[in-house]
Amino acid sequence: MIVELEEVRAFLAEIEPFLRLPEEELAQLPAKMTMRYARRGDTLLRIGEPNGQLFIIRSGAVDLVDEDGVLLDRRDAGRSFGYSTLSGESNSRYTMIAVEDCLLLNLPEADFQELAQRHPDLARYFSSQSRRIRAVADELRQDTSAEVLRTRLGGFKIPEPVIVSADTSIRQAAIKMEELRVSSLLIGAPENLEGIITDRDLRGRVVAVGLDIDLPVGEIMTMNPRIGTSDTLAFEAMLIMTELRIHHLPIVDGGQVTGIVTSADIMRLMRQDPIYLTADVARRSSPEELAGSYTQASEIGMRFFERGASAEETAGLMTIVADAIARRLLTLAEEKLGKPPVPYAFAVVGSQGRHEMGFASDQDNVLILDDSYEDAAHGAYFAELSEFVCRGLDRAGQVLCPGDMMAMNPEWRKTISEWEDAFHLWVTAPDPDALLFAQTFFDLRAIHGELSLGEQVHSAAVVMASGASRMQAHLASLAVRREPPLGFFRGLVVERSGEYTNTLNVKKGGTAGIVQMARLFSLNDGIVALGTRARLSLSAGGGAVSERGANDLLDAFEFLRSVTFRHQTQQLRNKQHPDYNIDPKQLSKMDREHLRDAFQIIKGMQNALATRYPVRNI
Repeated sequence: MIVELEEVRAFLAEIEPFLRLPEEELAQLPAKMTMRYARRGDTLLRIGEPNGQLFIIRSGAVDLVDEDGVLLDRRDAGRSFGYSTLSGESNSRYTMIAVEDCLLLNLPEADFQELAQRHPDLARYFSSQSRRIRAVADELRQDTSAEVLRTRLGGFKIPEPVIVSADTSIRQAAIKMEELRVSSLLIGAPENLEGIITDRDLRGRVVAVGLDIDLPVGEIMTMNPRIGTSDTLAFEAMLIMTELRIHHLPIVDGGQVTGIVTSADIMRLMRQDPIYLTADVARRSSPEELAGSYTQASEIGMRFFERGASAEETAGLMTIVADAIARRLLTLAEEKLGKPPVPYAFAVVGSQGRHEMGFASDQDNVLILDDSYEDAAHGAYFAELSEFVCRGLDRAGQVLCPGDMMAMNPEWRKTISEWEDAFHLWVTAPDPDALLFAQTFFDLRAIHGELSLGEQVHSAAVVMASGASRMQAHLASLAVRREPPLGFFRGLVVERSGEYTNTLNVKKGGTAGIVQMARLFSLNDGIVALGTRARLSLSAGGGAVSERGANDLLDAFEFLRSVTFRHQTQQLRNKQHPDYNIDPKQLSKMDREHLRDAFQIIKGMQNALATRYPVRNI
């Protein structure tokens, strides 16, 4: 008997999480366990049944099956099951079936709870697969010193700004500003913002030119001022102000004025961190001066990530800087070429459109032209503008798209009507090319010019796709085919030869699949949001995905992006080109386990998609 206990102790000492227990704790554990033999085909636990023990597989293999009979996981020697009922769940969520003859070690619930209380790390390990991922993701989101990246204008805006009507006299406006000690007045009404005047306007447009101060403020106001929302990041607002050389930003939420912020407010916040220095992008006066600016932003993003910023915050930073570089190049192009002959919008797609850029992101962009556009009269202008901007972005470090999805490609300069026709074709006739475009162009976001043109095209595309069951089935098929690098027995599958031997691609089989599923869910529900987080959050509990499923994917997405940024940061430190090919052996044991969990969550959702959509027939 003593020999058997020693064998069990040696076995436990080699598997997670028991190998982390103190030696004296580990030595006492085998005596608290019982041993059970199960024959192949035996059902060990059914969905909805209560359970009072932790099962540890000594030998053999056990399948975990959901209520629809879908295989979720196969667990072999050294793995455990049954722990969800010991950590908050009243009954089993899965059916456990022995697929080989098994020898099982059983630890009673009372002993498990005592052990978990003494060793919180073990308790966390044995929380459900979903909760383990969520704990990691929550920790990544909370453990950050870069508070400025998550600070939104709603957190420090001046509420209830002073608003006067357009027929108020300049004299009355100046008196009110002096009485209230404010540097600006909004013009119009809370539900109808018409303009803004500032103390600079009074000096430059009134005093300096001797203007009659009894004239209405409507004569000197800046009409249709640039606005932000309560959700706008402080860093993004600062870039906007720097680019437009303005010092006040009205806050409008849902068509209603809710506040105002000043550049002084933002700079006081931003100067707590050196990231504010990147605002000089908007002050550079040529493509040559912008050369390398995205590469420099990558270095800043790398430092912030190393200091504790989350993957989401780092990706947001990279996107904001990329947007600023593109806007500056567009402004320089217009200064060089003259005023655009027809209204247009420059839009970004793909990861930049979703605010999810990384250190290895290239450029994907398009032009949306007003329907008054005529190729013979206006084509040369927009061809030269697009070439100027795309080449400038490449020099800045945001390399040319290898698939040529850029505005410098004539195919991606279209009028509003042409874009809507293109989306209609992609939605109604989803051939391979159409699906490729759909994966990219449904992430369209206008960043310069007549932004309403981009909003019009994107909204129309979402409406078309929301009822297109055939296209959605095709997108589901693509999502299912992005299989995680996970073996049948839950082992991590790596490349066996070639340039990336012994690595796995965390994007190809991980984050890309989640992005695709989030896009599908949002299109199914007619949601116009672009970011993966927003799409999953808004889709949760709707017709396409359960709340739990959406949350699981969110947490897997955050963990996988964190692993990716860690890997790419190290590559940048080593002067290597960043990629998505990770050697699992370079990760800690716990991270490898979390990686398996994240891939398993993706695989489980893919199985659900394969059931919901007829993907096998496509």
